Amino acid sequence: MTERAMFIAADWPAPAHVHACVSTRNGGCSAAPWDSLNLAQHVGDDAATVARNRRILASALGLPAEPAWLEQVHGCAVVEARADGIVRTGDAAHSAVPGVVCAVMTADCLPVLLSDRSGTQVAAVHCGWRGLAAGVLANAVARFACPGRELIAWLGPAISQRAFEVGAEVRDAFLAPCGDEAARAAVRAAFLPGLDGAPRYHADLYALARIALAALGVTRVHGGGFCTFGSPGLFYSYRRDGVTGRMASLIWMSRGPVDA
Repeated sequence: MTERAMFIAADWPAPAHVHACVSTRNGGCSAAPWDSLNLAQHVGDDAATVARNRRILASALGLPAEPAWLEQVHGCAVVEARADGIVRTGDAAHSAVPGVVCAVMTADCLPVLLSDRSGTQVAAVHCGWRGLAAGVLANAVARFACPGRELIAWLGPAISQRAFEVGAEVRDAFLAPCGDEAARAAVRAAFLPGLDGAPRYHADLYALARIALAALGVTRVHGGGFCTFGSPGLFYSYRRDGVTGRMASLIWMSRGPVDA
């Protein structure tokens, strides 16, 4: 991966016919402050330029269809992705149809890509802290026709713990559903207290996603370790820049597993 890369391929043991990647901010046409491969139509960028950026990325990746873009609302709804051009409201998309491209957009929130081990179903999940606390990963995993232990996950670029300061209410939202002390201890470990003694914490989205996935039986988890906030040459960051663009995390199947 270089500072000028247009996309990052998921490094995980998915079947060869399952394709997964995340775009960076490089290689597009948008002017500042969205420079340059902004893929979002809702952040104030020129609509025609965004459409051109989407075509550039589709060509570079050889996408089989236009991604099934979502109107994301920081919730926990999962939609069935379709290659029909309709923008559906939800924060995760699932598909069992080859050629359908599931997509979520982020600029600090955590994208999670999922596939079953045989490559018959895939999903893309937008994990802001609200959706993560509300169970968006559980809802996405429930769409698969197999137990969680048969899934693999890839964690894409998100804001790191050192850059993600939150209030006590965020920590409380994750602690509230914990059913036992072991679960509470794991969640507490994902929140480091602030340095000034105020009721503030630094939240680890990667750790919180791993905790949620493990509770669902998903233990084959790859990726993580990025920081959108600390990598301005590669990633957009809403917390760092305010007005900015969005990356897209994409997953699709090129053909059925029988033919792979």
